[in-house]
Amino acid sequence: MIDKRLVESVVGEWLEGKDYFLVDVTVSADDCIVVTIDHAEGVWIEDCAELSRFIESRIDREQEDYELEVGSAGLGQPFRVRRQWEIHVGEPVETQTRDGHKWKGTLTEVTEEDFAMEVEQRVKPEGAKRAHKEMVTMRFGYDEVAYTKYLIKVK
Repeated sequence: MIDKRLVESVVGEWLEGKDYFLVDVTVSADDCIVVTIDHAEGVWIEDCAELSRFIESRIDREQEDYELEVGSAGLGQPFRVRRQWEIHVGEPVETQTRDGHKWKGTLTEVTEEDFAMEVEQRVKPEGAKRAHKEMVTMRFGYDEVAYTKYLIKVK
C-alpha cells in the first residue's frame, strides 16, 4: 500500500513557490489516491494535470500499481483546512454548529483558534415592544462547527 505521507511529500514539492495549497490526500486500501488542492482564485484543470504528471514522475507505477485522481476542493464543499477560511474572508458563508444550528453571514476574521462571522439576528432590547434585526458578530471555534462552506447566492 502506498504511504499517504509519501504522496503528501511529493505534493508538497510541487506546491513550493505556488499559491496553491493542499486540502486533502486520501489513499484507499486498493491504492486509489485522491489529491485535493485549492487556490484563492480557483483551480485550473491544466494545473491539476501538471500535478498529476508530477506525482506519476515521483511514484513509480512499476513498484506500486495505483489509481490517481487530482482535483479541486469544489465551490460548495465544506472547508477542510484553515487556508480555505482565510481566502473567503469578506465573502458569504454558511456554518452549521455541531449542535445543529445553522448560520449564514459574512466571514469577517480568521485566527488559529477560531473564526468570526457577521450575521443578521433578531434582537429585542430590554424594554422594547418588538425585536428588530441587527448585525452581530459571532465567533466559532473550528471544533464547534460541523461544517463551514462558501455560500452561493442565486439572484
